[in-house]
Amino acid sequence: MESGTHTLRALIVDDEPPARRRLRKLLGPMIDEGRIHLVGEARDGVEALDVLEQEGVDLVFLDIQMPELDGFDVLERLRPQQRPIVIFTTAYDSYALRAFEASAVDYLLKPISRDRLTESVDRAQRTWQGKESRSIDGDKLAKLLAWIDAQDESSAGSGPVHVRQLSVPYHDRILLIPIEQIVSAEINEGITRIFAMDMVGPKPRLRQHVVNYTLDQLETMLPPERFMRVHRSAIVHIDEIQELIPWFSGRYKLVLTGNHEVIASRERSKHLKDTLMI
Repeated sequence: MESGTHTLRALIVDDEPPARRRLRKLLGPMIDEGRIHLVGEARDGVEALDVLEQEGVDLVFLDIQMPELDGFDVLERLRPQQRPIVIFTTAYDSYALRAFEASAVDYLLKPISRDRLTESVDRAQRTWQGKESRSIDGDKLAKLLAWIDAQDESSAGSGPVHVRQLSVPYHDRILLIPIEQIVSAEINEGITRIFAMDMVGPKPRLRQHVVNYTLDQLETMLPPERFMRVHRSAIVHIDEIQELIPWFSGRYKLVLTGNHEVIASRERSKHLKDTLMI
């Protein structure tokens, strides 16, 4: 650690265990270097408030979408002098992130990249040392909350907004994958993977990418007329179904583009037959 650099006491707040694990792993080198001291993790806003009141926290990695108390609720309940430096972690799409930037709020877009995390921690260090203005003050937070309220009002009654592409980590960068290339999304042992066709190169091929989204999140993000939950652990792109093979107990094995196979549950197999008019 550089001379004079303050070790930031950090808290991770996220209701998704895979997201907490990934962030903890990405912070590992900075923890080893003495730049970050992880004081703990919180599974929701209530736990976060408890830790913030009991521990001296300099920096909090704060998820936005959480049950009971979301990230903004947590900040509203803290007195200004209690607020640490905040880096939002969010799966919001780019139009929301532009609003966050306009309010000078640090954020990390899920799935989080190592470079982006390093950049944010560097900024937090400079903020602590007084070389940059504090990430969140009362006026900026009020503007951000007003913006969120405006989005909620404008979207009321209009139904969910579905994405046109997903951001996924790939080596040292982030890929933006159009939903047209997504074949399936699946979860196994708590890890969510996107299976998508890689169109780069002489011959398209199927690739898998580990992401921080949950299947429930993806189900709300992907247009339902094109994607179907065929099992509690799998969502498939309907247009990518090549074959349906009768399986055990009234289920179907789906052969997707790239010869990828997914077995639908019995209940979902019936729904799939009705949808495809088999």
